[in-house]
Amino acid sequence: MANLKDLTVDGFVQITSSEEPAPGGGSVSALAGALAAALAEMVARLTVGRERYAAAEEEMQQVLREAGAIKEELVAAIHKDSSSFEQYMAALALPKNTEEEKAARREAMQEGLKAAAQVPLGVARSAARILPLAQAAVARGNGNAVTDALVAAMMARTAVLGALFNVKINLSSIRDEAFVQELSREAAALEQAALEGEQAILRSTEIGASCCR
Repeated sequence: MANLKDLTVDGFVQITSSEEPAPGGGSVSALAGALAAALAEMVARLTVGRERYAAAEEEMQQVLREAGAIKEELVAAIHKDSSSFEQYMAALALPKNTEEEKAARREAMQEGLKAAAQVPLGVARSAARILPLAQAAVARGNGNAVTDALVAAMMARTAVLGALFNVKINLSSIRDEAFVQELSREAAALEQAALEGEQAILRSTEIGASCCR
């Protein structure tokens, strides 16, 4: 499969709508997060260097740096998420003629599922880091771009929750209870932070609050 991040917008949309199993919800979640970071970065760029927003200059410079770095993480994750399941698929193809082969195949499948859970968890972690940046952009960024910052918050929340769907479905087939509990706890914390963070940001402005009633 060609690297998904190198596709055109239309090419990505078309392959997503095809019978191909990837890209799916995980890659789309990573893309949503990358777009969220890009919007936060854009608002910061529209703010820095403007006399009216001099008090927020240092903060917006920080938003620029952090949002740019997260954007690159998530762009890379667009393809990484789709390829993360390949380890599990390779395990399925292992021989299962003897008891030893069956045991090795089961172990390889479990390791593949762990990898397939860890990649979207990384996407959720990265996307969750966008919310404070979006909040800063809404509160102290260029007022003419406040709706862009609000969309950044909404897209970040979607990216977190979408990625966590993939985490949860893979955890449901993993037998390592300690591993499942550890990732489940982190997933629950990320989910709560995303939901509460988005709502706090939307309610902080009149235009955002109007969609939360």
